[in-house]
Amino acid sequence: MGIFKKKAVDPVCGMKVDKETTEHKMDYKGATYYFCAAGCKEAFEEEPEKYLKGKRTHSMGH
Repeated sequence: MGIFKKKAVDPVCGMKVDKETTEHKMDYKGATYYFCAAGCKEAFEEEPEKYLKGKRTHSMGH
């Protein structure tokens, strides 16, 4: 498996996340989303469609 297949982009802050090591992930509408921290996951849970439309307004200090 290549290194790029192990990485995902946090839909909230845009940070690259290792799919295999992050404990912050959730399934939504048939897809798995990965997060850098609990705060980003919580923000996504509150308004997932906001972040899926590419509107990253929540920075979490990154």
